[in-house]
Amino acid sequence: MSRNAGTVTKAASQTSDFLFRQFFDPVSSTYTYLLADVDGKESVLIDPVVEWAERDTKTIQELGLNLKYAMNTHMHADHITGTGKLKKLLPGCKSVISKASGAQADLFLNPNDEIKFGKHILKCYPTPGHTEGCMTYVCEKQGIAFTGDTLLIRGCGRTDFQGGSAETLYKSVHSVIFKLPDNFKLYPAHDYNGRMVTTVAEERTYNPRLTKSLEEFVKVMNNLNLPYPKMIDKAVPANKVCGLYEVDQKK
Repeated sequence: MSRNAGTVTKAASQTSDFLFRQFFDPVSSTYTYLLADVDGKESVLIDPVVEWAERDTKTIQELGLNLKYAMNTHMHADHITGTGKLKKLLPGCKSVISKASGAQADLFLNPNDEIKFGKHILKCYPTPGHTEGCMTYVCEKQGIAFTGDTLLIRGCGRTDFQGGSAETLYKSVHSVIFKLPDNFKLYPAHDYNGRMVTTVAEERTYNPRLTKSLEEFVKVMNNLNLPYPKMIDKAVPANKVCGLYEVDQKK
């Protein structure tokens, strides 16, 4: 990996003391990920959606887990985060997001911080470009990474709002994510075509945007002509306050 992302030599297969669940929101096509230490029962939830907070809570309780952190890869514009509601449903849970995101949280992440749950660790690497505050979370022991909207399966997040930059996103992917071992599995925040997982080698080889030169990539991204995000005016203000605005409105 790059100097900023530490050193990793190979990907490990998932160990027996590691629990992994992938959930899906069909409205926003958002993936939510539950990770846990099977023995210690500590868990984290990545990119929760407010409408599914009860589902997530029930799963966590049924599995006998303690939700330590509800965390986001970035401040989303297409759905409202479930972190605020989860804090109400599961007291003791702390919300987590990058300091650069501009959102409120109990814990702000800086470059190269680590999130620990039981024996497991998520290393936190800034990968801005889609937004200024995007982070990729890497669990080296399990050989997996959670890329948010920075890198999607055969695609990437748009770069035309929230401080986005095509050049910055390209450099984030190539200097951090593409420096992971080839067989690391990558889990994005969204997929719109029914795909659930990819690998570093696949994206480095087949991603139609990020296999281009920097100049070609910037030209493509600057000419996407995408419609204005339909949820952004509601989602971003709510997500700035940990999704609590939406929770309070429904009281």
